[in-house]
Amino acid sequence: MNTFQPTLKPFKWNPNPKPTAIFFNTQNQIEPKPPQSSTSSAGKIKRTVLTKQGRTKFDITPDRNFYTYPRFVTHVDNNFITTLTNLYRDRLSPDFEILDLMSSWVSHLPENVKYKRVIGHGLNPQELAKNPRLDYFVVKDLNQDQKFEFESGSFDAVLCTVSVQYLEQPEKVFAEVFRLLRPGGVFIVSFSNRMFYEKAIGAWREGTGFGRVQLVVQYFQCVEGFTEPEVVRKLPDGKKPDISSGFDWIKGVFGLLSGSDPFYAVIAYKNFKPIYE
Repeated sequence: MNTFQPTLKPFKWNPNPKPTAIFFNTQNQIEPKPPQSSTSSAGKIKRTVLTKQGRTKFDITPDRNFYTYPRFVTHVDNNFITTLTNLYRDRLSPDFEILDLMSSWVSHLPENVKYKRVIGHGLNPQELAKNPRLDYFVVKDLNQDQKFEFESGSFDAVLCTVSVQYLEQPEKVFAEVFRLLRPGGVFIVSFSNRMFYEKAIGAWREGTGFGRVQLVVQYFQCVEGFTEPEVVRKLPDGKKPDISSGFDWIKGVFGLLSGSDPFYAVIAYKNFKPIYE
């Protein structure tokens, strides 16, 4: 087994890399895992959800450039984080093996719960290396390559927190999550009204809170075999989640509005048998 010695200097990307996955454990040892394909018809993409325009970003440069330098900040407020942590406590068992998709330096898992294994994924290795909940992590740009080098059925749960808005190929990513989940495994996608506007896809930028929930529901529904998605909402008292005025919208993006961030989560399970329309 080879040993990898990481550096904490500013991370520099190869301008034209081939999409690769790198696995680390807490001793910084590389652990390659061979991919396996599933012979089941479940997990097939039944239809596309987004148009070409809906996938478009204002900033069309590779996402790896945008995430070259770490951002050790939280992108949602404490009320959102508390709601999410409580949801994880309710839905995730301590014996679960978890993939934290599009993660960073925090995972918002309950501090008093020790899970069997938590693997993180993201674009900035410095952020992921700082995350105390991760046993391993993988660096991969899902907008360039949607396939992970994990065996099919490797995880009991996959999480995606405030990041689904950046996926240019969500249908393929959700199909890959289906492959990675064990039968009965859960996929929890949570989000609010904040985003890096230039990196969010057009369908998300132009949507409302309700519309974005329905978009994520369609991501689940376009993959054969997920259960009917469940929607969890927690909206701030006295403040609508959809910001209509330009000034308030800008304040909302940068977290300057008073009140709590709206909380949305869409949850579905890998069914034991495929669901057919």
